[in-house]
Amino acid sequence: MAKDKRAAGDKIAPAKGRLGIMIPGMGAVATTFVAGVEAVRKGHAKPIGSLTQMGTVRLGKRTEGRTPKVSQFVPLADLESLVFTGWDIFEDDMYIAASKAGVIEKELLDKVKPFLKSVKPRKAVFDRHYVKKLDGHHIKSGKSKMDLAEQLRADIRDFKKSSGADRLVMMWCGSTEIFLQQTAAHTSVKSFEKALKESSPDIAPSMIYAYAALMEGVPFANGAPNLTVDIPAMHELSRRNSAPICGKDFKTGQTLIKTVLAPAFKARMLGVSGWYSTNILGNRDGEVLDDPESFKTKEESKLGVLEHILQPELYPELYGNIFHKVRINYYPPRGDNKEGWDNIDIFGWLNYPMQIKVDFLCRDSILAAPIVLCRA
Repeated sequence: MAKDKRAAGDKIAPAKGRLGIMIPGMGAVATTFVAGVEAVRKGHAKPIGSLTQMGTVRLGKRTEGRTPKVSQFVPLADLESLVFTGWDIFEDDMYIAASKAGVIEKELLDKVKPFLKSVKPRKAVFDRHYVKKLDGHHIKSGKSKMDLAEQLRADIRDFKKSSGADRLVMMWCGSTEIFLQQTAAHTSVKSFEKALKESSPDIAPSMIYAYAALMEGVPFANGAPNLTVDIPAMHELSRRNSAPICGKDFKTGQTLIKTVLAPAFKARMLGVSGWYSTNILGNRDGEVLDDPESFKTKEESKLGVLEHILQPELYPELYGNIFHKVRINYYPPRGDNKEGWDNIDIFGWLNYPMQIKVDFLCRDSILAAPIVLCRA
């Protein structure tokens, strides 16, 4: 009864003051996000694709016509209160980085140039063992991975003080790391900290960022399919310091299509015998995923989404024998404009087969940027 009373009296605190968004990885997604926020603030664009900025909530019956915007119904930080920092292995400020990424046209980019020039990256925690296709020299050095974590914690405290932020959140927009599986080093905060001090190979750079954030009581959102916070040590630390964790990749392109179509098949009880997916992508993400070890991390995430949605253990006749294949090919001429092809073999009444083919010509960072905003 006491617990129920406490829950009934809980209120969401108002979003007062500045919200500092800290971004490991200031590449195409991060720069598109920050440039977009500034463009919206200056009246040059609308926050299309952002649920928190454009979505509504229905209150009561549909006929009552009460549908306030999410941003009006929930006490969220307004765009004017957002301040930014980040880390990257390259020294480019956000304007230069955005120009190199080639996502946003120069005319719009120049309208927010002064602001983007002011956002400069801090030295990153980076190890080529985990992302073999990238190499940069704007990186931290330390005696151990624990030392690197302490340097990140110092960065967090410095940013909060210098920016005047009242609250902070860390958004991982960095690269997909090589495939890692949970080990003894990940089972508790104690074992994780021991592994940090010993610079264990079980501790990837993204985990060091997450540890630093959670130790400072800062929420961490993961925009890559990395293992990062999917381990008991991070769950323990999150609960201990009341710092939420969320996210497992942005799932903006081909996986978006899968999460739309798969529930439709399940709702109609249509069977699926095969799902073949292939992509071409030419940005930094595509280059990173050209490494088989990084691709495996992405592949595991993409393959798992159908199993999670379709529940083959409950519907073995419909989804118990799906041939699911995923391919990603690095194709530089396409840049950030990803193209994903899907061939889906389904079957219906009396087992009669049918096919669906999808060709999704999307813009990777344009789809991801509003998700960064909503998660933050």
